[in-house]
Amino acid sequence: MKTLFPSIEPFNHFFLKTNSTHSVYVEQCGNPQGSPIIFLHGGPCSGCKPDHRRFFDPAYYHIILFDQRGCGRSLPFGELEHNTLPDLIADMERIRQQLKLEKWILFGGSWGATLALAYAQKHVKRVQAMILRGSFLARAQDMRWFLGQQGVSLIYPEMWQQLADSIPAEQRTDDLFSDLCAVLWGKDELAIRRVTKAWQAWGGQVALGNAFTPYDGHVTEHDVKQVRMEIHYAKNHYFLAENELLKHCEKLRHLPITIIHGRNDLVCPIESAWQLRQVLPQAKYVILPNSGHIAQGDEMIDALVSATESLKTN
Repeated sequence: MKTLFPSIEPFNHFFLKTNSTHSVYVEQCGNPQGSPIIFLHGGPCSGCKPDHRRFFDPAYYHIILFDQRGCGRSLPFGELEHNTLPDLIADMERIRQQLKLEKWILFGGSWGATLALAYAQKHVKRVQAMILRGSFLARAQDMRWFLGQQGVSLIYPEMWQQLADSIPAEQRTDDLFSDLCAVLWGKDELAIRRVTKAWQAWGGQVALGNAFTPYDGHVTEHDVKQVRMEIHYAKNHYFLAENELLKHCEKLRHLPITIIHGRNDLVCPIESAWQLRQVLPQAKYVILPNSGHIAQGDEMIDALVSATESLKTN
């Protein structure tokens, strides 16, 4: 069973200037002359972590990581203006051009898989191969599953009720998502922090399952900005037309693609991986019987590292 590679530090990092107020943090690790591979983090509200460098053999790969607009070390943190999926795709192209790379491998999980698919469908000539984990397809049914009363709420009804109850009683309607937006962009600071904490708890419970531990600490402004960013993308339908990613996968049928998905993934049910495989028949389809959504655990790490190792050509 394969494990993560040893910890490494970047050999270079910089802030990518954009055509707006955003400065995007980029780092390079591993072999500067190696095969380029870019790590696309999830969210959209997260950021890169040191362990994200470790899925790749640093002697073979030129490893590129970046914190998406408003995320992680990118500045200004939490900025939503000029923060869209097309903006993120444009940032990836700027990074590729600045690093003078002809093609690269895309490695993305969850929202990172969404970004990988969207980028590849726009810039397919720049993609050498793709590794997709826990793929999020950004369809209406995916949001209904995550937030609706007939989705994963049936598995965690207590935590879902806590999320619903975080909305002030006088502001509740029969549309929980709209209620969340109204509070988060409202003026009641206590309500904003209450909803922020409940949203983070809900997401943590669904993603981590039995490993989830509720956070009892103070909700920070950082937390509020992070949740607003996630909701910003959701309320804009992730800047995609309905079913857009699946509809345009015919552009990618010549590429080596590995689809990796945990059978126990409750954030992005395995149906999404199955549908993706139907439109990408050449893809290697790896289902992990004991894994969930996150890129942790022996089984998941083995699959992800095996996928990067399988793309070595010498």
